[in-house]
Amino acid sequence: MPHPIMFDETDPLLARVRALVLAYPGAQEKISHGRPFFFTKTSFAVYGGSEKDTRAPFPRSLIVKPDADERRALLGEAHTYLPMYLGPSGWVGYDLDRDAVDWAEVAELVDMSFRETAPVKLVRELDERLG
Repeated sequence: MPHPIMFDETDPLLARVRALVLAYPGAQEKISHGRPFFFTKTSFAVYGGSEKDTRAPFPRSLIVKPDADERRALLGEAHTYLPMYLGPSGWVGYDLDRDAVDWAEVAELVDMSFRETAPVKLVRELDERLG
């Protein structure tokens, strides 16, 4: 039995995330466990999640895998959470459903997550694009 869809296809935040994430070399999208997963060889971003300990839903959030130092700093912020299932493996949820989203920070986190998970060839391609 497939998972129910847990996002709204017309969500403007999802559209903004897609535009950002799918611009990366080799990036693709698939629906897994009812949510949009963005991946190259492996996932580097997920739209929507739930908090590990409380199971509180964050349907309009972005889950990314930052480096260890950034992860520690992020988890001290009020707009982040430790996501179920992925949290113990180093992932962090970033709540987008609020008034003051710092989209520059979101872009930096997506970039970091891509670099943490993508094959070396795709990271090299990204660096060549950036000049």
